Amino acid sequence: MSHLGYPCLMDRDHVLRSAAALLTRKSTATMDEVAKAAGISRATLHRHFAGRDALVRALEALGIAECEAALDRARPEEGAAADAVRRLVREIQPAAGLLAFLYGESQLWEGDRQNDGWQRLDSRIAALFQRGQHGGEFRLDLTPAWLTEALYGLTASCAWASLDGRVAARDFPTMVAELLLGGALRREEP
Repeated sequence: MSHLGYPCLMDRDHVLRSAAALLTRKSTATMDEVAKAAGISRATLHRHFAGRDALVRALEALGIAECEAALDRARPEEGAAADAVRRLVREIQPAAGLLAFLYGESQLWEGDRQNDGWQRLDSRIAALFQRGQHGGEFRLDLTPAWLTEALYGLTASCAWASLDGRVAARDFPTMVAELLLGGALRREEP
C-alpha cells in the first residue's frame, strides 16, 4: 500500500534491485530492458525515473545505503583493524555488483553533483585504515585515502570477475581482503 492508502503499482525497491542486477551484468542496458527485467512497462518505469540519469542516481542512493549498512554490521572500530577489514569485505560482498556498476558511472564522480554519501563512506573506511596505521598494523607510506580507493577498486574488480564466472563468488572475501591486506600490512624490517 502507498502512504495514501492506494495499492502500489510498482515496488520501487524491487525495480531498483532488478535494475541493479541487470546493469551489473550489462551496464549498457536500455530503459526498456530495465523495465522488462523489473516486470513493468517502460511507461511505469519512466513515471518513477525520468531517464537513465534518475535511475542511476536512485541506484547510487541504494548503493550508499547498502555500504553504510555493511559498515555498521562490520563494526570497523572493534578488534584488530585487519580483522575489521575482513569483516567489511564479507559484509559488502552482497552489494559488490552494484558498487562495480556505480564505480564505472563517470557522471557520479563529476562536478558538484557528487553525492555526499560517498564522502561519508570514504571517511568511515579511511578511519579504519588510519586506526590500523596508528595501531601499528598497516604501513604508514600508504595513505588511508589510497587504501580506501584500493578497497573500492578490488571490490569492483572481484565483482566483475565473479559475474563473468572467472572466480568463485565464495572466494570473494578472501581474494579481496587478503590481496589488499597483503600490500597494506606493516612488515618487520630485516
